[in-house]
Amino acid sequence: MSLPFETLAIAALIVAGAYVVFGLTGFGSTVIAVPLLALVLPLKFAVPLMMLLDLVATAMLGAKLRKGIRVDEVAWLIPFILAGMALGLTLLIKVAEGSLLLGLGAFVLLYAGYGFTRSGAPIALGRIWSAPIGLAGGALSALFGTGGVLFALYFTGRIRDKDELRATNASMIMFSALVRVVLFGLTGLLTQDGLLASVAILVPAMLGGFFVGNRLHARIPAASVVRAVYSVLVIAGVSLVFRGAA
Repeated sequence: MSLPFETLAIAALIVAGAYVVFGLTGFGSTVIAVPLLALVLPLKFAVPLMMLLDLVATAMLGAKLRKGIRVDEVAWLIPFILAGMALGLTLLIKVAEGSLLLGLGAFVLLYAGYGFTRSGAPIALGRIWSAPIGLAGGALSALFGTGGVLFALYFTGRIRDKDELRATNASMIMFSALVRVVLFGLTGLLTQDGLLASVAILVPAMLGGFFVGNRLHARIPAASVVRAVYSVLVIAGVSLVFRGAA
């Protein structure tokens, strides 16, 4: 699929905005971008598109976070993530686009609702939570690229050191993207017409957004930005639900 200029321009604005927020807050870029991209692109195109952009971003911007990765915590999640990804990939390939959009819209609304209502210190999580969170996060990663929010929730409940938490989250994003490259490659999702060209075109938007977000980090309260993002996600979630149900 060769994207028209107007669609690429909209996609560039979405990607740049998602990475501005990421630079400001450390908030997951994919959970912001995919619901919005799905309004102008087929979901089965948008998911691998953002996966490749995340891989480029992590490789270029996350190298300095290699120190401090909690391998012991990551290792407990990996078997469950792999099982969840197998399930999510099967659903992505076999389920109709309308049903997938409905599912993504429901997830986005639940996530935004959680973001609006959560307060206080993170809840400590036992290691038993690695199974359900790993399975659900793996499935959502393959389906929508949004499993990172569940991995971050798990690590926040397990790791108290901020540097270790940031490094561990970054390593999980890289691991998830690398596994999905293999899975998406085996199933032909990476050979879609125009995908790699679109990634190349959108990399400058990703880098520019991240640079702007980093520059604004000390000037704009992160809490205000996050609440604005949740509001946008509510609008996107409602739009996706209506599109999926139509």
